[in-house]
Amino acid sequence: MASNEWLVAAFEQHRGHLRAVAYRLLGSVTDADDAVQDTWVRLTSTDASGVENLGGWLTTVVARISLNMLRARRRETLVGDAWSAAEGAAAAPGAVGSGSSASDPEDEAVLADSVGVALLVVLDTLTPAERLAFVLHDLFAIPFAEVAGILGRSTEATRQLASRARRRIRGAPSPDRADDFARQREVAAAFLAATREGDFSALVALLDADVTLTGDAFVAPSGRPVVLQGLDKVARGAVASSVRAEHSQLALLDGSVGIVYAPAGRLQLVLLFAVSEAKKITAIEVIADQDRLRRMELAILPD
Repeated sequence: MASNEWLVAAFEQHRGHLRAVAYRLLGSVTDADDAVQDTWVRLTSTDASGVENLGGWLTTVVARISLNMLRARRRETLVGDAWSAAEGAAAAPGAVGSGSSASDPEDEAVLADSVGVALLVVLDTLTPAERLAFVLHDLFAIPFAEVAGILGRSTEATRQLASRARRRIRGAPSPDRADDFARQREVAAAFLAATREGDFSALVALLDADVTLTGDAFVAPSGRPVVLQGLDKVARGAVASSVRAEHSQLALLDGSVGIVYAPAGRLQLVLLFAVSEAKKITAIEVIADQDRLRRMELAILPD
């Protein structure tokens, strides 16, 4: 077997594990496949004959690549490619690191189910270092000393990161919270679809009779806060914004499902919903204050 064929075969043995690590770190099939592909590129530019533990070496590399991607994601103040690409480009055709296409929602669902929706939600609230320490140690049993080497921190500091992440995770996604998340997402998706289509009847069906919409002083040209009270007024206001809805998308906003409006990748405003157990929207908050938007933890969700 030629040396390159041996390298391909060796990498393929570990690809499933690498993809699982990257997905749990990044929460995106596309990003995970990109990280695995970058790991393959690093491997082909390295003398693998001197690597004693190839699996460990590859795990370290994919973790470092994922950490860099998480840090870059945190630095972004604009929605950027995550908005326009919508989980788009997969790895190059024929590349060793390429797996199932991220455009396949079934593939995304299988991976999400393997982690748990509630866990993915709370993982998104952790810092990159906390997420990496928790995922590598608690989910993949990688010793803290090795995780510390990836993070460039002491072993004790890495233990503290994982402990802090653990405390936050224990306090967040109970089964009730997961059900609440699913309900929020279902209603927000239906609201976005009805708004895009200008479907007044569908919007009315989603709204509570006493629904209230409030907007901050940055929403309207007048510079004054906006308040709409009642089903009819709120539904008509939503229909009037159907053009804006074409450039909107579901997102996780500080742990709750909402809608972001970001034409050309520039985040301009978000909608947050209060949803009853009967799946009726009881309140909508529209935020356009850039200071508040920059402080939000934001992750784009596929429709």
